[in-house]
Amino acid sequence: MKILGIADSDSYVKWGAAALAATPAHWDKSFVIIETPFLPTESQRHAAVEGLPGFGTGLPHLSSTPEVVSLAQLTQLVEAEQPDAVLLSLRGPMIRVIIREIVAVAKSRPILISGLPGISIPATRKALTFRSQVDLIILHSKHEIRDFTGITERLRIEQEFGLATLPFLREPHDEHEKRDEIVFAVQAKVPKLLDERVAIVNWLAECARRNPKKRVVIKLRAVGDEKQTHAEEFPYDQLLAQLKNRPANLVTESGSMAAHLQRAVGLVTVSSTALIEAAASGVPGLALDDFGVRGSLINTVFEGSGLLGSSAQLVAADFRHPSAEWLDDNYFHAEADNDWIDHIDALTAARDEAALPLRRLAYGRAGGRLRFVWDRKRALGELDTSVAGHVALVIGYPARQVLRIARRTRGAARQIGRRLLGRDPQSIGFVGTES
Repeated sequence: MKILGIADSDSYVKWGAAALAATPAHWDKSFVIIETPFLPTESQRHAAVEGLPGFGTGLPHLSSTPEVVSLAQLTQLVEAEQPDAVLLSLRGPMIRVIIREIVAVAKSRPILISGLPGISIPATRKALTFRSQVDLIILHSKHEIRDFTGITERLRIEQEFGLATLPFLREPHDEHEKRDEIVFAVQAKVPKLLDERVAIVNWLAECARRNPKKRVVIKLRAVGDEKQTHAEEFPYDQLLAQLKNRPANLVTESGSMAAHLQRAVGLVTVSSTALIEAAASGVPGLALDDFGVRGSLINTVFEGSGLLGSSAQLVAADFRHPSAEWLDDNYFHAEADNDWIDHIDALTAARDEAALPLRRLAYGRAGGRLRFVWDRKRALGELDTSVAGHVALVIGYPARQVLRIARRTRGAARQIGRRLLGRDPQSIGFVGTES
């Protein structure tokens, strides 16, 4: 089996490299990073693969700092190597672009595999439709499999899912290692508001004052001009610089999360996958619920885990381990339950018998060739210097706005119709609603 891993942004580099390292040792593996506006720096790329088996051993395309290739170079690599499978560890908009390039140069279409790099609850339609052409989507909990399967049933599309343990989880660390850090795992998207982020900085400062023998570390995903999968409007290092009477033991640091967990006495976040990493490493944690528990905060998955708690618990350094009842359904299922490699083996066998048809794109088909150019321009930004790309933007943005207005109008009309027919339980005063 010859498998090529392709990644783009920081979180996808971390997940893709770890997933590739978790495949059978005898597979012929390669891993590259496609150049996009979200390209991680050299230090980010190195941190993502640090300690992974196979990386840094001198094998082609498995260096300790993964190679960066342009779209044209990637196409040449696929054409030359003709991999049996491709792991698309990419943001959604980039996936459809890369699939078109692969299909164009593959003598026999490789198996297309993708996945999501962390907590994927709540399951979203967008995450699924961007990946609708891949043969296998890797998910990391029974909860995720169940919820994403529900979306496919509602959309009436077919999709194959494989269960895998989050590939970057590490074994519990040595109890005798020095532990002197309370770690806050930063997220770019949540919480979103400035006052919420300022509140977190103040809570961390108070925690540092009450625990003077501990380092309170704000673990950054990016520093300075470094890029992330999602843009961060109010970076914590900037907010910390504005803090008056900042405790000396409250600091910001980057680097590998695994390295910080080796020294952590506790990890706090709003909803970062780092909390799952901490639990796997035996480090107690805390998911702040001061801003609520809802889908937009990506923290509903922690309901029933025992990990949700308030800023008062953070200040008191009151961390906890997840409840046993929650574990099996959420990221800590038995190793024997993993079936993603079995799915790949079955797909390989089917491909050996006959060419696999490319799955139908569930969304974004309108526009023909112009849509393909539009997708590439949006994914690559200024890196796409083609005339066609600029033309697509000029035509595409107005057309997109018209389409969005039409969809909103159609959706509003359907909602009114459902309410008039008494089919909307949220409506009040219409026939068929409950009091």
